[in-house]
Amino acid sequence: MKKKIGISYTETNFQNYWNWFTSQELGDEIELIELSFQKDNIYDFQLCDGFVLTGGIDVVPELYGGVQDYPHKPDVFLPERDQFELQIYTYSQDHKVPVLGICRGMQYVNILEGGKVFEDNGEQVNQIHKKVAEDKVHGVNVKKESLLYSVTGVEKGEVNSAHHQGINPNYLGENLMVSAYSDTDDGIIEALEFKDKTDKAFMLGVQWHPERMKEKESNPLSQKVKEQFIEAVKNHKR
Repeated sequence: MKKKIGISYTETNFQNYWNWFTSQELGDEIELIELSFQKDNIYDFQLCDGFVLTGGIDVVPELYGGVQDYPHKPDVFLPERDQFELQIYTYSQDHKVPVLGICRGMQYVNILEGGKVFEDNGEQVNQIHKKVAEDKVHGVNVKKESLLYSVTGVEKGEVNSAHHQGINPNYLGENLMVSAYSDTDDGIIEALEFKDKTDKAFMLGVQWHPERMKEKESNPLSQKVKEQFIEAVKNHKR
């Protein structure tokens, strides 16, 4: 029976996440499933050996006690998506299924673990991190004691950036630790993982977009992260 990776549907650039996993990497062992709040295909969760929580629209601020009105907020939120991905994450933790959270996906993991995000990082920070025509690019510092370091083997690297929200370091989720920070003056949190990994499946959250990073095949902060996630999927036992 093939292993399966469930990718949460996003209204922005979904195909990039799908295409990131090449046929050579998936081989005959793994296939992809679209998990969509529009289809509400919750019964497909039990088929999955790994979940990718994708980027996209801001999480409804009520879920973390945020303010209702703020700069760059979306015209319309998608509470149905928030609820659907809550169910994905809850299932992953109940059944020890590997998780990779990307951009919004990482932020939502923090929220679901009781943490908070900044509704907007502010104009000065947005000049460094918020996408305009293209993703911004900046460096990151990876903590040497982290899973992210053991996966990538790098203490410093370069990533793409396309977000106007960020994790509030004063409200880090339960049992989460920071594994990387932006090397810019703002020191934005760039990656998260479990602090105590005992009895936990693989989980990494990254603020950047490894699925559309330039030179993603040669950048360990994309390729190595993906390879380790695939390995965790292969080793998952239902």
